[in-house]
Amino acid sequence: MNTATGRRETFSSRWGMMLAMLSMAVGTGNIWRFPRIAATNDGGTFLIPWLIFLFLWSIPLLMVEFTMGKSLRSGPVDAFGRLIGSRFRWMGLWVAFTATAIMFYYSVVTGWCLRFLVASFTGEIPNAVPGAFWQSFEGSTQAVLTHVTMVVAAVALVYHGVRGIERIARILLPTLILLVIILLVRAVTLPGAHIGLDFLFTVHWADLADAEIWLQALTQNAWDTGAGWGLVLVYSIYARAREDTTLNAALLGFGNNSISLMAGILVLTTIFSIQPDAAADIVGAGNNGLTFIWVPQLFAKMPAGQYFMALFFLALLFAAFTSLVSLVELATRVLVDRRIARTRAVVIVGAGGVIFGLPSALSPAFFNNQDAVWGIGLMLSGLFFAFAVLKYGARRFRLNFMDSEDSDFRLGGWWRYLMAFVFLEAVILLGWWLSQTLSGEGWLESLNPFSEWSLGTVLLQWGVVLAAFIWWNRRADRGKVRV
Repeated sequence: MNTATGRRETFSSRWGMMLAMLSMAVGTGNIWRFPRIAATNDGGTFLIPWLIFLFLWSIPLLMVEFTMGKSLRSGPVDAFGRLIGSRFRWMGLWVAFTATAIMFYYSVVTGWCLRFLVASFTGEIPNAVPGAFWQSFEGSTQAVLTHVTMVVAAVALVYHGVRGIERIARILLPTLILLVIILLVRAVTLPGAHIGLDFLFTVHWADLADAEIWLQALTQNAWDTGAGWGLVLVYSIYARAREDTTLNAALLGFGNNSISLMAGILVLTTIFSIQPDAAADIVGAGNNGLTFIWVPQLFAKMPAGQYFMALFFLALLFAAFTSLVSLVELATRVLVDRRIARTRAVVIVGAGGVIFGLPSALSPAFFNNQDAVWGIGLMLSGLFFAFAVLKYGARRFRLNFMDSEDSDFRLGGWWRYLMAFVFLEAVILLGWWLSQTLSGEGWLESLNPFSEWSLGTVLLQWGVVLAAFIWWNRRADRGKVRV
């Protein structure tokens, strides 16, 4: 609500909204995670299930979020309550909290991108000792400073409302795409770049029988499109009345995955051009290792590599920052729905972001723990969205909210089967990821709640949060707490 005029804020146009949403969706998962996951999972073989799950996971959930936000004009908590009953508001609260918990450490990642951008311009990243600069920075007071800087910058932007978000998206997203294209052109013209292209696009058909590749493809779609995060739901609250949610969801999904594919090409062609036998190093590198340790060393070996390195980290910073802005906006919207003034809500979210992000800025182990716990938590969020549609009635949801006169494409009866399949996917994906937390040292170690990566630490943190939310929901329904 615009308090000055009493009118609800909206995006100025479909393209303004889509630029803001695509800015939200395109983040570090596209530029640093996708190349590594694609390379680790047999390159071109991975691309086939990755494309399939764009249609069987990302776009359906994006449709659901678009529809709930536009139709119900509420953040996740109230949207779930209005759609399937007040006793299910805890599900919306889980969706909102999971994204907010990610915000607490994602600001740290955004700060890393800022620091490496500065270092690229100043030439601070040493060529002789791979990883030395990263090791001196990770967990340092400099990491705290960059974390705080990025939270303050995101809060300052969100403070100006959705039109402020739209204005910055109109600048940053086209600039990001231009930077990626420039880097892509340079990468594919490097000597030996064809090795990287062959690696990324060669399909080994027999490997499609490997369930791990399919699960990784589904996971990548879940993490890099923003489907099921609640972010699209919040942005679509500000959509104009005549918006086609089906078409917008498809545009967002295709746009996001197109940028992922371009990022995969530019990273892998650069890597294989400099180091033709790089496959083993890619598979063994984590997100941080690939992006902040290995890639700078590769750029250092290129002609004018320092400048292309600066362009790479500028693109990465833009991608990270626009995603951080959307996370801040979601948390702000939840407080606004609780009848807290927007200006005050933004300040509360900013203060919380600074304070609760400090442990991740100072401790790599804590960062890794939170990334694991709440990254998997997104799978539960996706399950809740699918459950909400099935609980309401998939056919009823489609007829009441989706197949409107504004729709260029009408859904058919197959929608109910698609949503049932998405629900099944979420259950399988959630079970698979929880199984990855099991330790080879036995159940005792697997259930250790203080381990950096274990079933115990996931279940403990989830259990505390879910118990608190369900307790709040019951108290709110009885009128004993403010709703």
